[in-house]
Formats: sequence, C-alpha cells, structure tokens
Amino acid sequence: MRPNCLYLVVPCYNEEELLLITADKLKEKMTRLMNEGKISADSKVLFVNDGSKDRTWELIHSVYKKDKLFGGLSFSRNYGHQSAILAGMLTAREKADMVITIDADLQQDIEALDDFIACYQDGCEIVYGVRNSRNTDGVFKKESAGLFYKLMNLMGCEVITNHADYRLMSKKALDALSEYKEVNLFLRGLIPQMGFKSDIVYFDVKARELGQSKYTLKKMINLAMNGITSMSTVPLKLIGFLGIIMCVFGGCVMISALFDWIRGVTVQGWTTNVVLLCLIGGMIMLSQWIVGEYVGKIYMEVKERPRYIIEAFVLDEGCTEGDEAVSDEGAV
Repeated sequence: MRPNCLYLVVPCYNEEELLLITADKLKEKMTRLMNEGKISADSKVLFVNDGSKDRTWELIHSVYKKDKLFGGLSFSRNYGHQSAILAGMLTAREKADMVITIDADLQQDIEALDDFIACYQDGCEIVYGVRNSRNTDGVFKKESAGLFYKLMNLMGCEVITNHADYRLMSKKALDALSEYKEVNLFLRGLIPQMGFKSDIVYFDVKARELGQSKYTLKKMINLAMNGITSMSTVPLKLIGFLGIIMCVFGGCVMISALFDWIRGVTVQGWTTNVVLLCLIGGMIMLSQWIVGEYVGKIYMEVKERPRYIIEAFVLDEGCTEGDEAVSDEGAV
C-alpha cells in the first residue's frame, strides 16, 4: 500500500449553522476509514476560515480543542474560495500523503471518499469528483452551470464537466502545484493541465441541510471570467478575427458607396452612418474591455502580492494567532 495519511481540507465562509454538524459527520467517517485501515491514525480534518463574518472561526477553534482530529487556519480577510482551497492544500502537503478538498455543506457525498482512496492506492495522483446529475439544482442553476462548462471548454479551458472542487491530490501532485505562483487562481482549469495519472469518481449531490449556498450568480460569473482570462487567450484571438470581419464589411460598404457615387446616386445615408457608428463603436468598447481584463490580470501578477495571509493556525501544536510567518503558514 502507498502511504495513506489523509488530510480533508474544508473551506468555510459564514458556516456557523452547519459547522458542528459537518464536524460530527466528518469525524464519524474519518474514524470508520481509520478502523478499516484505509487511512492512517495521523489523518486530520483541516478547516479553512475564509474571513467569515460570523462565529465560524470560533467554532473551528472549539472543535479543535475537543478533538485533535481537527485543525484549522484562518485568513486575515476574505480571499475567496479558490484561495481557501489552495491554502489548505499547501498547508497540508507537508504532513499528508493525500489531500481531499470538500465543501463545508457536505452536499458532496462523503461516502465517495472510499473510492477516492481506492483510486489513490491504484496509483492515481489526482482524482476528480464528478456529480452524477444536477437534479437537485433549480432550473436557473442547472442551465447556468451547463452554460458555464460549455463556455469554458469553448474558450479552450480544460475543465471537467460537473466537477467543482471535490478532488484528491497526492503529495507529488501538490508539490507540483506549489510551483505555480499566479495570483489569479482557477484550480478547476489549472490542475487538469498538470498531467499525472488521474481518474474520476462519480457521486450524488445531497440537499443542503441548513443555510444557503454562498456561491451566488455574481461569484459564478466572476469565476468564469477569472477562469477564461487566466487559462485562455481565445478572447484576444476573437478580437483579431472580429477586426478582420469588420474590415471586410467596411470594404464592402466603401465599394458600394463608390459605385453609387460613380452612378450619380445621392443617398442621405443617415441610417447607414448611425448603424455603422454604433456597431463599430460597440465593437471597439467590447474589445477594449476584453484587453483591459488581461492587462488587469498582468498588473496583479507583476506586483507579486501574497495570494492570502493566514492570521491564525491551529493543528496539534496549539494556536499561533497573530503570526504572519512567511511560508505556507503566513503570507503566501
């Protein structure tokens, strides 16, 4: 068997309603896996507090004090879901042989952990959790999610349909991931590009027990925009293609106007001018917006600001609140 110390990384944002329930369920599952010999007794559950405004960090600290199976780290402010996942994985990679990320609401079936571990033992370095269906989603969520994956693949991003961030990564894969330094993170597109032997585990999504989903439409749109501009240059190529089309169209209009002038046909041309000005002006503004998105990404990358700052960290040794050490446990 391969080394089997497992760390579960659980990003949390304003999850005080669910956190204790989640902790109990994860403890029961982890204990069962330990008793069956599938994971080692050193395995942990690592909660990541993404700058929550409620009592989430207080509850994480309380479950840590009661049971050393749990640990936690807390951001100095809200840095986003992708940063929370990355922070948890990079913190765990020094201690774990494999890391599995899972949402705090446990809508992703925890019974699929057995299949993740089995794939790891078969030699896979990355295992993707893919939901069987979206029957539990509303019509709008289902259609918007389908559009999201189609758009990402159309733009050249290598994403796995219906895979969110429920995945296993081995220590080898995490060491490779730590070499990527970009600030604008889109893990769903970045990790499949890494290579390594991988597999897919299918699971059923459960209904959320309490609270509301923190993934709003605005966050989904931002995720899509960040994914496209971080992983693909297709929009920039589309601008060039659009420019060629507009040049050809403009040339045709010019030739038509010349023929009218030669034949002595006088046309007022008000409607034509307005339509052309609006069309070309709109294309120019759209093109500038797309280019601006990429320039903004470059601007953020070259400044090399930390992707997140860990304000507090608890795991076995005790609490190190207030520390800002430069490592995976400080400014990163």
